[in-house]
Amino acid sequence: MAEDIAALECTGTWDLVSLPPCVRPITCKWVYKIKTRSDGSLERYKAHLVARGFQQEHGQDYDETFAPVAHMTTIRTLLAVASIRHWSVSQLDAKNVFLDDEMREEVYMQPPPGYSVPDGMVCRLRRSLYGLKQAPHAWFEHFSYVVTSAGFSPRA
Repeated sequence: MAEDIAALECTGTWDLVSLPPCVRPITCKWVYKIKTRSDGSLERYKAHLVARGFQQEHGQDYDETFAPVAHMTTIRTLLAVASIRHWSVSQLDAKNVFLDDEMREEVYMQPPPGYSVPDGMVCRLRRSLYGLKQAPHAWFEHFSYVVTSAGFSPRA
């Protein structure tokens, strides 16, 4: 949890502010996972702060949510081609991937459980968190910008 909070603070994920009138902040929760090695032994414990995006209201704290998703058949086909042609395949694990892009909407969230803040203060999110409805869309926009800036172009 301390590692995740440190990453959130380092990237300026939120500002602590007083809750504006007539605004209902969303809540969040910690999600825990045990990461294991391929032999089944313990690698590490992992904690992620997840916003409860089901509490968001369309038009108020989110608008666009579409982000393309790769189908498993496409992934399997690419892996099969790579195997047949003896291509090397690498995996990338991006930590806190949704923290890369600035939020456009004003989203207020209750402070995470176990995080001390002065009374009456809430988190105004500056960056997306897992669980927000717009998080995948914001990530894909940022990813597209980085890839096209590197000289790649979408094929029609």
